[in-house]
Amino acid sequence: MSASSGGVPHEILWRAPRLTRPVDSEVSIPGSKSLTNRYLVLAALADGPCVLRRPLHSRDSALMIAALRALGAVIDELPGDGGFGPDLRVTPLRARSGDAHRSVDCGLAGTVMRFVPPLAGLISGTTTFDGDPHARRRPMGSIIDALRGLGVAIDDGGSGSLPFTVEGEGRVRGGRLVINASASSQFVSALLLVGARFTEGLQLEHVGKPVPSLDHVRMTVETLRSLGVTVDDSVPNHWHVSPGPIAAFDVAVEPDLSNAGPFLAAAVVTGGTVRVRNWPAGTTQVGDEWRRILPLMGAAASLDGDVLTVTGGASISGGTFADTSELAPTVAALCALADSPSTLTGIAHLRGHETDRLAALVAEINGLGGDAEETADGLVIRPAPLHGGTFRTYDDHRMATAGAIIGLAVDGVEVENIGTTAKTMPEFPELWAAMTGTAASVADPAGSGAHA
Repeated sequence: MSASSGGVPHEILWRAPRLTRPVDSEVSIPGSKSLTNRYLVLAALADGPCVLRRPLHSRDSALMIAALRALGAVIDELPGDGGFGPDLRVTPLRARSGDAHRSVDCGLAGTVMRFVPPLAGLISGTTTFDGDPHARRRPMGSIIDALRGLGVAIDDGGSGSLPFTVEGEGRVRGGRLVINASASSQFVSALLLVGARFTEGLQLEHVGKPVPSLDHVRMTVETLRSLGVTVDDSVPNHWHVSPGPIAAFDVAVEPDLSNAGPFLAAAVVTGGTVRVRNWPAGTTQVGDEWRRILPLMGAAASLDGDVLTVTGGASISGGTFADTSELAPTVAALCALADSPSTLTGIAHLRGHETDRLAALVAEINGLGGDAEETADGLVIRPAPLHGGTFRTYDDHRMATAGAIIGLAVDGVEVENIGTTAKTMPEFPELWAAMTGTAASVADPAGSGAHA
């Protein structure tokens, strides 16, 4: 039996709960993956010990913790009060000498494969990076070229992808660097996060097609500024990070607003109400866009204090949705259930995520009887009667949650490898069962109806 990257056999299918009544639930969401892994990198470079409260505990964050430990940071667990695992104390890494050789498993985590190599350039010794089989197909050329442009020796065998080896000398001069980050905003964030520790800081310029998911770059910039790092982003496609210290910090990580999306979508699908606790009043997370997107689909959304409440309407409206970034799989699932056509634009870069998300969404929506097609930079989804069947996930956590959303309205949807949600939300099956008032079950693909 083959196994997925999350350790769950591909052949095991999760029966998505079908609801014929409005959902009414209050949900607490684990910490943001994007913020957790940015804070972990910055803690490893900070002036002194740092504490992350209510961080995300998932496969991606565990891979980041293991990578930073391999480089020399000390990361200890502290008692937590958020209900989703321990807090973390990080003692920063220090430059090593000698010929140390270390290995980093990136899994499928883009933040690990892109954020950690520049960090390895600041540490003496050799660091080898590799990951899951699909990780070797994810775009990495811009980071490899950037490191070489900064004078860091890197051996990728000419592949421009994982696996590769970084030869660190304990320091990076920095200065002016030109890159093409049109495949992923993570290339920009990776360099900004470490730029203050370069001897001359960093003057970064992007050339090429627009950087996708600029909201994630803004998150990086604002996080750096909150820790005393001077970043000038006043000129489009240019970022200047001044050399200097990164202040030690004690911070509570915001809940992951992107991961809140499937639960909010449940209210839209069932015409019910879902409340998400601890929603920040101000945030750099792209998931805050749910407050704008869901009303366009016929729902009502209101923020009262730190509780976001979404109530679905009588039906789901399609429309045009631009630059939805990592929210796109959830938006696409809702569009597949809408009563009018939808167009998603500005998401061509999703072809280079955990899987080719555009091709995957088209294949799985159409496999259930839907009418979806790819465009140059997105998707067109038209109303069509859906039926049950297997919804494949391609080891992609957001494909798994998209299947769960469709299953709320369609009998007989079975999601392959629901365990892939462990990438950013290990608790998803349990939280989904609690919200829907059902018991999650696993079906035998041979049709025997056995449960596990």
